[in-house]
Amino acid sequence: PAGSRTGQVPGYGAGALPTVRHGFPYQPSSMAFDPVQKILAIGTQTGALRLFGRAGVECYCQHESGAAVIQLQFLINEGALVSALADDSIHLWNLRQKIPAILHSLKFNKERITYCHLPFQSKWLYIGTERGNIHIVNVESFTLSGYVIMWNKAIELSTKTHPGPVVHISDNPMDEGKLLIGFECGVVVLWDLKSKKADYRYNYDEAIHSVAWHHEGKQFVCSHSDGTLTTWNVRAPAKAAQIITPHGKQPKDGKKPEPCKPILKVEYKTTRAGDPFMVLSGGLSYDTVGRRACLTVMHGKSTAVLEMDYPIVDFLTLCETPYPNDFQEPYAVVVLLEKDLVVIDLGQIGYPIFENPYPLTIHESPVTCVEYFADCPAELIPALYSVGSRQKRQGYSKKEWPVSGGNWGQGTQSYPEIIITGHADGSIKFWDASALMLQVLYKLKTAKVFERARGKEEKPSTDIVDEDPFAIQTLSWCPESRMLCVAGVSAHVIIYRFSKQEVTTEVVQVCSHGPCCFLPPCVCRVRSSPLKQSPGYQVELVVQLVWVSGEPPQPITSLAINSSYGLVVFGNSSGLAVVDYLQKTLLLNMGTSELYSPSDPYQGQPRSPRKARQPSGDIPPVASCMSRLSNMYSESVKKLRSSHFSKSCCALAAVPLASDTNHFLILLSFFLFPPDPACLDAKDNSFTRSRSSSVTSIDRESREAISSFHFCESFPRKTDGQVGPCLLVGTTQGSVMTVALSLPPAGDQRLQQSLGTMVRLKGGVLTMALLDFTGALLPPPYESWYDPNASDEEKEKVRRRRPASPPASQEGQDTQFAVVCSEKQAKVLALPSQTRLYKHNITETSFVLRADVVQMAGTNCIACFCANGHIMTLSLPSLRPLLDLNYLPLTDMRIARTFCFSNLGQALYLTSPTEIQRITYSQETCDNLQEMLSELFTPVETPEAPNRGFFKGLFGGGAQSLDREDLFGETAAGKASRTLAQHIPGPGSMEGMKGAASGVVGDLARARIALDERGQKLGELEERTAAMMASAESFSKHAHDFFVFLFFCPLWCLPNGELETRRKV
Repeated sequence: PAGSRTGQVPGYGAGALPTVRHGFPYQPSSMAFDPVQKILAIGTQTGALRLFGRAGVECYCQHESGAAVIQLQFLINEGALVSALADDSIHLWNLRQKIPAILHSLKFNKERITYCHLPFQSKWLYIGTERGNIHIVNVESFTLSGYVIMWNKAIELSTKTHPGPVVHISDNPMDEGKLLIGFECGVVVLWDLKSKKADYRYNYDEAIHSVAWHHEGKQFVCSHSDGTLTTWNVRAPAKAAQIITPHGKQPKDGKKPEPCKPILKVEYKTTRAGDPFMVLSGGLSYDTVGRRACLTVMHGKSTAVLEMDYPIVDFLTLCETPYPNDFQEPYAVVVLLEKDLVVIDLGQIGYPIFENPYPLTIHESPVTCVEYFADCPAELIPALYSVGSRQKRQGYSKKEWPVSGGNWGQGTQSYPEIIITGHADGSIKFWDASALMLQVLYKLKTAKVFERARGKEEKPSTDIVDEDPFAIQTLSWCPESRMLCVAGVSAHVIIYRFSKQEVTTEVVQVCSHGPCCFLPPCVCRVRSSPLKQSPGYQVELVVQLVWVSGEPPQPITSLAINSSYGLVVFGNSSGLAVVDYLQKTLLLNMGTSELYSPSDPYQGQPRSPRKARQPSGDIPPVASCMSRLSNMYSESVKKLRSSHFSKSCCALAAVPLASDTNHFLILLSFFLFPPDPACLDAKDNSFTRSRSSSVTSIDRESREAISSFHFCESFPRKTDGQVGPCLLVGTTQGSVMTVALSLPPAGDQRLQQSLGTMVRLKGGVLTMALLDFTGALLPPPYESWYDPNASDEEKEKVRRRRPASPPASQEGQDTQFAVVCSEKQAKVLALPSQTRLYKHNITETSFVLRADVVQMAGTNCIACFCANGHIMTLSLPSLRPLLDLNYLPLTDMRIARTFCFSNLGQALYLTSPTEIQRITYSQETCDNLQEMLSELFTPVETPEAPNRGFFKGLFGGGAQSLDREDLFGETAAGKASRTLAQHIPGPGSMEGMKGAASGVVGDLARARIALDERGQKLGELEERTAAMMASAESFSKHAHDFFVFLFFCPLWCLPNGELETRRKV
């Protein structure tokens, strides 16, 4: 992503830089594994490349074309990878640097690529095409050889039909000069590279999907589209040695079994001590309708069918040796599914899976909201990990994770970072995001609070559907007090406390609503049975908004919690409610229009031209919303004396605190500022929907919703000289209003009073904050965490009083700055005078999606992300533009829903349904990024080749090598057609570096390149010299053994002529 810098402020980077990408690769399409480096590569349908090593070693790359990756091939232990794309291009990636780059590319113009094969320790890549031809590419120079295997020469001349695309290429493990070519139609050809002709042809009636060799090179197995496996002896092409249908029903009359689904892939791996393994995907019977995808492991006489949660994309069998001509000794199978990665242990009974160390479960249920917290309290991550470690599943393999390559970065930034994700199934996950890694700490299931729906099958789903009543809408978290507040799509709010002790909670329901207000059966209902709560987050209070006259409540749009005040506030398009979660009391329930004072110039017009009806005689009139309370006495906790009020028609409830209240879960249900009281039915004071009033429908479309909240210690009025508890309320129409809060001693009634509009901006209000007169951020007051289930003595040791209020303002002096940012502009006001000091129009042609006040480089600023893809930062309090980066245009509403900023120049968003992308715009992080990133390539010695033994080496019984350079080089094969493919130097190649070098920097770069090239050539010369010395030593040893054999062989076994020759010698 490109960006332009607009300010010269230390600490701000010249561009937003993607740092790491976490999560499961979206829409995977291919996979490869380096058995020496222990690195796994996964390609996707969008051209992405994800590389994995040991836990914490991950890397993301992207092909510019965005075409699907159809195949990947490692240059084993060379630190390089070849990728083949659906746009008929192949690319060579350099993995020896922390940020991999493309060294070479080759784009085919006339033929479509269908299959690639790169033999171990070879520089010649075989490429099969849709036309049935095979081309050969030198991976060092990425040039085509003139050697081509044409389809019409490979098949029999008498064949009149085209064999179809090439679906398989491999060389004989024991003879590199023999190439096995599989065509889609069912024809397999063993091609002699030296004589340039077919040795054998093997024909079968069904289409081929894959081929696998036995390591001795005498047999191979083919998988077919009818669910059969055919085993062929190399020297017996007339008929298959064996034909089996692993999942087919064998008829009693000896006829051919019924066809099954295609076997998409088969792998044949041998062991030195026991029976070989045959692993295959697909091949199930057609009568298994609705059965999940399976991986079949055949070992000796046993056949294990392993069901997978999602369709299988690809699988690889991991073996102890990289040499194809040795016993393979398989120990694990990596299975790439559409939405998961599974590794199966072949060495243990029952084939258990390995515990996956990567953060690939972000999408276990679709992500609905994300929050990002950098520089958290240091004790938070250990506390969350300690309770989360008890949630781990059992039954995993006891062995270490087999993908163990690479090394961690050496970054110096060690501040704690936490990411919280909310999901469609109501779960919430806490992730440790420190040091560019991601590890799940703790998982909270909010659905446990509610009764389970009966009669429905519970199936895992990664797609958001309408039947997700527990989906997380928004959340508010206080890291210091560890209080958590969650709002769901069913208009419910749950407040959680963190405790290290297990408790069993009794449920007490406190409902207050008229006969027209109800919770329909389809809405989640709080469970009535006792709730056992494990250590971690435990439910303190549940708030539900009820339905009115058949209409569901509006979704909750904003939410905030404050541990110092013991309050939770939430709002929607109807109004807002303030709940005291300590006293389990609804304190305030009012519509948005009621927040405006009578003299407010921004006050909204009445929502209906009808006059409000007077309440019935048994309901006392209420002068102000401050006293809308209904008290419940200690005589009964299940009965509630409710009152209905004419102005807001709200139902309120209060629950007195008892000594053991922490062992009760309280359900508080009410409706949030229902439709206009004019719609009340005079007979029963119930609500009826007005079908004839067009004003009501128009108003419903243009209703002013609550968009943001901010608790603070500030000046409620212009004339106040002393700060006090306040709540700032922002709306979608750009108004910011102040609600004064009173905090009396425990047990006394709390009062709230709306004081009208403080400021008005263009667009909906996104964020608000307070600064002191020095420009330092004034965070909302909080109470330090204490365990609610601990003894009273322990509570008193750790509990602290609310932070002392800032000094009072002297008359005529402003001591605070109020910062407000909307979708269009930002303003800074002086308090208590409410005088506007600064104003900045952020955008005219677009709008801001997310704005946060963050700390970076020792100062505070507003960070904004606009719909046009720009990331902007504004200084505080002057609102001077510091940064304007054109990073990422809004292409998906997912980005708008999940983009969030954090302190220290960090941000993230959900780039796909399964992946989180983290970015930085901090100069310090950009400078240290190379050190912080992990290394994929580590120097490892290639294992020794299998020992062929003396007799095999002497009489040619072992593997036969081939000098491919003599066959495929330009001298022997000539030049390939220039129109067949186009070579494109990559940005990471020497050619690309030479082209980029210019001027003084270019001279230095050229000198550096020359040194690199010289060093590389010297290194190659040293390697060749060492290889020649080893070859000479081996030749000398073999010659010595040969003469020893000749001289000490018994004379009687020699013919007369040879005996005479021996005597002469």
